[in-house]
Amino acid sequence: MVSYKVIGQPSPRADGPEKATGAALYASDVQLPGTLFGKVLRSPFPHARIVRVDTSRAEALVGVHAVVTGEDVKGVLYGRRLRDVPALAWDRARFVGDPVAAVAAEDADIAQQALNLIDVEYEEVPAVLDPLEAMRDDAPLIHPDVNDYVGLPEPLEKPSNVFVRTVWEKGDVEQGFAQADMIVEGTYTTQMVHQAYLESHSCLVWIDDDDRVQVWSSNKSPFALRQQLSDALGIPLERIRLNHAYIGGDFGGKGSPLNVPVCYFLALKSGRPVRMALDYVEEFMAANPRHPSIIRLKTGVMRDGTLVAQQSEVIFNSGAYGGFKPGVNLGGAARVAGPYRIPHVYTTAVQVYTNTVPGGHMRGPGEPQAVFAGESHMDAIARQLGIDPLELRMKNLIEDGDETPTSATYKEVKGKETLNAAIEAAGYRSPKAANVGRGMALGDRGPGGGESHAAITLSADGGVVLNTPIFEQGSGTYTTLRQIVAEELSLPADRVSIQVWDTDQVPFDTGVGGSRVTRIAGHVAYLASQETKQQMARLAAELLGWPEEQITLSGEQVSNQDTGESRPWTELLEWAGHSVTGQAVHADRERSPVTSFTAQVAEVSVDTETGEVKLLSFTTAHDVGKVLNPIGHQGQIAGGVMQGIGYAMMEDLRVEDGRVTALSFGDYKIPTMMDIPELRTVLLESESGMGPYKTKGIGENPIGPVAAAIANAVEDAVGVRIRDLPVTAEKVYRALKGR
Repeated sequence: MVSYKVIGQPSPRADGPEKATGAALYASDVQLPGTLFGKVLRSPFPHARIVRVDTSRAEALVGVHAVVTGEDVKGVLYGRRLRDVPALAWDRARFVGDPVAAVAAEDADIAQQALNLIDVEYEEVPAVLDPLEAMRDDAPLIHPDVNDYVGLPEPLEKPSNVFVRTVWEKGDVEQGFAQADMIVEGTYTTQMVHQAYLESHSCLVWIDDDDRVQVWSSNKSPFALRQQLSDALGIPLERIRLNHAYIGGDFGGKGSPLNVPVCYFLALKSGRPVRMALDYVEEFMAANPRHPSIIRLKTGVMRDGTLVAQQSEVIFNSGAYGGFKPGVNLGGAARVAGPYRIPHVYTTAVQVYTNTVPGGHMRGPGEPQAVFAGESHMDAIARQLGIDPLELRMKNLIEDGDETPTSATYKEVKGKETLNAAIEAAGYRSPKAANVGRGMALGDRGPGGGESHAAITLSADGGVVLNTPIFEQGSGTYTTLRQIVAEELSLPADRVSIQVWDTDQVPFDTGVGGSRVTRIAGHVAYLASQETKQQMARLAAELLGWPEEQITLSGEQVSNQDTGESRPWTELLEWAGHSVTGQAVHADRERSPVTSFTAQVAEVSVDTETGEVKLLSFTTAHDVGKVLNPIGHQGQIAGGVMQGIGYAMMEDLRVEDGRVTALSFGDYKIPTMMDIPELRTVLLESESGMGPYKTKGIGENPIGPVAAAIANAVEDAVGVRIRDLPVTAEKVYRALKGR
């Protein structure tokens, strides 16, 4: 493998000093003269007609500068692709927490007083809370005008709560079932969970003296947000600028406009800048959590364990709206059949409207749900066949040239190597005590595609500045980009500083998500580095008369390879009287030709008297290509596994009668360090990745298999299968008693 000086070495966070000292500006930190505080009034009913809204008392309150209702913004719908989310509800409220009015006041207390003075008359109408009920032909329609929404992938034959359906098909599934020796069926359900980022959704909107809409928002996709605002508000793109603000955690949840449109209307009406920030009650009640799901599987298998057919139905509870998803449906549903050779496959995934909290994106959208079902089902098949779950997986795992269940093929496939590495590190075959079990699960995903820009400027004072349009959301992107530039220019990483472009300064950037940043933004940083060296060579040739093709830039020196002469590039720039900039753009939206495997083994003990499950150890193995920053890479793995443990064992954004009942972190439990067992990580580095350094994505990979590995370990320990997440003591206890 190639030897690097900066790449592959531990590197401190580029944004660490700013964040540690408080110098980093988040949207809530931006101070503008005369800024007002905005808040929204939310529906107390899951489904109701809005008969009348009286804002007179709120408007009369001293300190209130603007009150806006749904009637004021009637017809304004926004969304990441499907535009079905009203800025404020004007005819009906579709979930408990749906915004129906908003105020802007001198401070948060006055804004809350004003909300309390708004009188809304509702007429309750039947609510549909269960997705299976919502799918019935006679179910109340939540969006009767669904076919009129911009961004609906395909028009519906008739209005329905099932507003999008995606099919992945290969072979003839009925023929496959006819050939099979055994058919195994199972239904698996997953719960709603919140991303639990540290910073709540926040934004600041100011319409400046030039009538430009200036926005600061905790949003990881600023160029997409600009387009969404333009579409929803009818404002030309060039009148909207997204200014850089740090993002205090994301995990998929910081990609939608959310409060920005209503914040704009408050700023427009008041003539003042307006800030909005959700409190965590609002986050749990009305943000965009991970979708609950119901997943039905039917698998045909031969007696020797060969998989021949699988039919899957993945039902996602979308909640009241679909606009919080960039793809409308969740592509992760396709992972339900796993990375296995199955000649006959038919998978459907649907999004269903219900009168509950709208679902959005969370780390690996759709994958944790699908992988939990698929990998739990693999163990169920193995047990019915009477073979080891490891043997079943090894027999069917794809290899080079094999088609996946979605008809994709990858090169340099390392599924078996990754699974073997996890098995060995976990001591899977070693003896274990009574009521102790080990379970495995695996998954794969390739990095996403997109577009990004970069520029590198060398100055006479020795400054090296990397410009990027990426808005850092906490994953260490700036650190990685800085390492790439430092490696290519042969400089220490701390010589490279980061300056972030706003949306005025480049045409487009795809933003953060889909494990794409290293593949796309990393590549463009590399290209900009090469262009910078080329620009410096041209300048040196002009100033010194050296042959341009013989000039190299390395570290502090520009050198002539013919003669061995060298000069400091700072001296040349001072002589020239200007800086040198290398710019690049990189766009690659094709499906990745490589995929990256994750294989995990959980070891648990189960108390048969109480059902309590204790996670004793967890092993996670990854097929990683080249690791650019070991500290950041391991942080992504540990964080993903920790979130997966929360999903598997405790997190549950419970909804009763349409109302979220877990409205604080006192009720909504996420893992602490006390809940995390010994974590073993195994990395399989190779030259099989993408780009100049042969990298693979890591951001979303670690979370998918966690829940299935834990559920499989519980069954291995005490013989009961938990098919609905989370795996709690109560569920295990009931299963043991009912066995």
